[in-house]
Amino acid sequence: MAKAQYNADSITVLEGLEAVRKRPGMYIGSVGTKGLNHLIYEIVDNAVDEHLAGFCSQIWVTLEADGSCTVKDAGRGIPVEMHKKGISAERVVLSTLHAGGKFDNDAYKTSGGLHGVGSSVVNALSAHMKIKIYKNGLIHYDEYERGIPTVDLVDGLLPTLGKTKETGTEINFLPDSEIFERIRFKAEWLKSRLHETAYLNPELHITYVNKRQGEEETVIYHEPDGIIAYVRELNSGKDAIHDPIYFKGTLDKVEVEASLQFVDTFEENILGFCNNIFTQEGGTHLAGFKTRFTQMINNYARELGILKEKDANFTGADTRNGLTAVVAVKHPDPIFEGQTKTKLASADATKAVFTVAGDELQRYFDRNLEVLKAVIGCAEKSAKIRKAEEKAKTNMLSKSKFSFDSNGKLANCESRDAKECEIFIVEGDSAGGSAKTARNRQHQAILPIRGKILNVEKASMDKVLANAEIKTMINTFGCGFSEGYGNDFDISKLRYHKIILMTDADVDGSHIDTLLLTFLYRFMPELIYNGHVFIAMPPLFKVIPKRGAEQYLYDEKELERYRRTHTGEFTLQRYKGLGEMDAEQLWETTLDPERRVLKQVEIEDARMASEITEMLMGSDVPPRRQFIYEHADEAEIDA
Repeated sequence: MAKAQYNADSITVLEGLEAVRKRPGMYIGSVGTKGLNHLIYEIVDNAVDEHLAGFCSQIWVTLEADGSCTVKDAGRGIPVEMHKKGISAERVVLSTLHAGGKFDNDAYKTSGGLHGVGSSVVNALSAHMKIKIYKNGLIHYDEYERGIPTVDLVDGLLPTLGKTKETGTEINFLPDSEIFERIRFKAEWLKSRLHETAYLNPELHITYVNKRQGEEETVIYHEPDGIIAYVRELNSGKDAIHDPIYFKGTLDKVEVEASLQFVDTFEENILGFCNNIFTQEGGTHLAGFKTRFTQMINNYARELGILKEKDANFTGADTRNGLTAVVAVKHPDPIFEGQTKTKLASADATKAVFTVAGDELQRYFDRNLEVLKAVIGCAEKSAKIRKAEEKAKTNMLSKSKFSFDSNGKLANCESRDAKECEIFIVEGDSAGGSAKTARNRQHQAILPIRGKILNVEKASMDKVLANAEIKTMINTFGCGFSEGYGNDFDISKLRYHKIILMTDADVDGSHIDTLLLTFLYRFMPELIYNGHVFIAMPPLFKVIPKRGAEQYLYDEKELERYRRTHTGEFTLQRYKGLGEMDAEQLWETTLDPERRVLKQVEIEDARMASEITEMLMGSDVPPRRQFIYEHADEAEIDA
């Protein structure tokens, strides 16, 4: 075989928006549901930028009956005048990467969409996009298909549809089914994101409308108390130690706004935002806040004599246990890691938050000594528990760990390439035995567990680390854990890129799933954030007709649908548990990557993370029990 030549002819230049369609994940993170919803957020972020610039107080977001989405704002409208390229500026913005009004500080003081790729990326990944721009007394119009304009310009300018007194931009788009795994927007994620945006912009009114059949609703999001109300909502149902603290200040053009409140729980929940974008992975702004807060509490503790000279300082985790905080910065020129902006990298944000938070919190604590003492009391309690639990962790880690293959339960796969390996967490010896027989031994590992694991939210660290099932999972995954102290979690050491929870399709199975999810979210949240956790969807029924092919049905709805569409006689077999399936049935329904149905566990934004955590870990049992069933329609074929 002749070797391929690598020369100048090998270099491919992707013109216009072709690069986006070729590698969509580079621009929106994924082509799954998360990336799909991200299209809406890109357009909404542009509308919010108009609000931040002082020109827009109303945004409308509509999920249309035909599956498309419309985002309309009352801002200035995308410029429609002639650009130096010889065509309307709108055409340049919508069809050219890195084209926009946010590269200098003249049009926008701060902005969430700074890369100039948001609108054009949405355009490239949409089957069609329709634009209406209300500007200069006229309604200007444009339309695209997969990023290519289909409307003829008039002397280089957009045609008009008539006159108007409105100003603003209206964009309707339908995602391209050739790009995305599915093109149905996730309404709950969108509502959560819009509500979050309303908290961060107290003067903004956002109207959400869902016109999809069976889901019709209208919600107006307006939060005049801003992030103070946000913190109250995050702490809803918890015992607050004091009223929310709020402060705002600016340093070197970086505006810092924060609200915080301690509650009587042993956890921290600190959410960071930059220019209204939730920085899921944190960044420099949160580093500045955490560093200054830890310093301040230690200094006060020594001044008040709570920490003696011989005492070690409180750790950062000590000072933040029980803390709920929202830290939002507005930066004129932020640096993010990646287009999806999950981590802030601007060094000056550290200094701004460190300084503003230090000055404002010191002013507050000097005037509110009782609140200060209560906050230090949380740190004292945390330190005592930490020292006891450090001993438990040391005892666990000092003992000989289970070997990779010989923990007595794990049936490991032959491959050692984590990217092609997956592990099934299976409840019960019967189902575990069938799964071990049915699996692909090259790539699929099976780890049976016995019954319902320990509820980690209601147990002390020493009990958690002494639990055999949890200890087995920690050692089997290989990446450590990040709860509490001496964080030793390292995702690069993860041995399986798919961790699949495989339990019975009943209430007990859903309870086991939620306990496992609670454990993973609390001890290894990065596995969820990075898309490594899945829930298997085994069938509930098998129908065997007198004529025709046998068929597996996954829930009561599918059974009802089958009854309506099939008139002949059939035998119905119900699976009470995975253990009732033989190896062949388990393979073809639940293990085979070509035919199985998996649900990926995802947490979309800060509000949803808080809501799900409370639901999974709180004391209210019914919502936990229903969690899996309520989200069953999110299941997708994993091929």
